[in-house]
Amino acid sequence: MTTRGVLYVHSAPRAMCPHVEWAVAGVLGVRVQLDWIRQPASPGTWRSEFSWRGETGTASKLASALRGWQMLRFEVTAEPSPTAEGERYSATPELGIFHAVTGMHGDILVPEDRLRAALARSLSGESGLEAEVAKLLGKPWDDELEPFRYAGEGAPVRWLHQVV
Repeated sequence: MTTRGVLYVHSAPRAMCPHVEWAVAGVLGVRVQLDWIRQPASPGTWRSEFSWRGETGTASKLASALRGWQMLRFEVTAEPSPTAEGERYSATPELGIFHAVTGMHGDILVPEDRLRAALARSLSGESGLEAEVAKLLGKPWDDELEPFRYAGEGAPVRWLHQVV
């Protein structure tokens, strides 16, 4: 089964850009040359985005390939397919990586065990329920990435296809 999605590199230092391309090429199995533009939300960094098509699980592989790189902000999305829900990964240097399962309309689907754990932390006084729900929905990542998303409106998009 195939799916499609988008990789948004919100900010990367110029020296890191070729490494991002190599990592993405390694996942997709094709040569990758992204269109990089300056990121006004963080002077001295660059941004790019492209749409991809590949096997279910490609979003996870892309996120894993880019995970943990300091000074890199990115998001990877995958649309639902007949055999799998959609996915969203968000990453920032300060917060690390966030993963959510998404339904056919883009809503975040929170697994039952994560809800129970959040409720337990809230009931024990470890944190407030509102803060727990915000984390489950990725609000801290959204708050940090929003200026970078806005700065990228109108950026060119390129379709890439995974060799199967």
